[in-house]
Amino acid sequence: MAMHHSLLATQQASQLVIIDVQEKLAAAMQAEPLAQLVRNCGILLQAAALLEIPRLYTEQYPKGLGSTVAELTPWLQAAPRIEKTAFSCAEVPAFRSHLTSDRPQLILAGMEAHICVLQTAIGLQQLGHQVIVAEDAVLSRKPKHKRNALARLQHAGIMVSNTESIVFEWLGRAEGDAFKAISRLIR
Repeated sequence: MAMHHSLLATQQASQLVIIDVQEKLAAAMQAEPLAQLVRNCGILLQAAALLEIPRLYTEQYPKGLGSTVAELTPWLQAAPRIEKTAFSCAEVPAFRSHLTSDRPQLILAGMEAHICVLQTAIGLQQLGHQVIVAEDAVLSRKPKHKRNALARLQHAGIMVSNTESIVFEWLGRAEGDAFKAISRLIR
């Protein structure tokens, strides 16, 4: 299905997807990049909540990999949680059922960049969605795998953006309560 894709993230068209930010996966990551990922996922989630942008999150085999990290759970209360064993969320009917045609733009964050995030991004693009990946809110155990994933995504025509760009594109203007609240988050 041909669709006009915006060059910016937009509040009206977006849904936010947090992929597999789970305890056992997190434990395998380097501490500093993990802290940055958790912070940026938190900013994206809080901004999305303030702007009434739908959020959903996935957990890969939670029996083995644990639950989503506790730091993010306050911002996930209202969001559907989708358990999966497929690496690509696009292969999971329960996930696809939460995607709506009036919100064709999917913002992806989470881990691992070169496995579940990459396969999800490409799968969703093939289903006709516009996919935007927040590069400072995705992670792989090895930095070279993340770099390779981001290069592959760009080569595939998927937009690689970052947390601040996305939330300020959602806002569009420097005014109002949401702007004040989001500005505080980013300091």
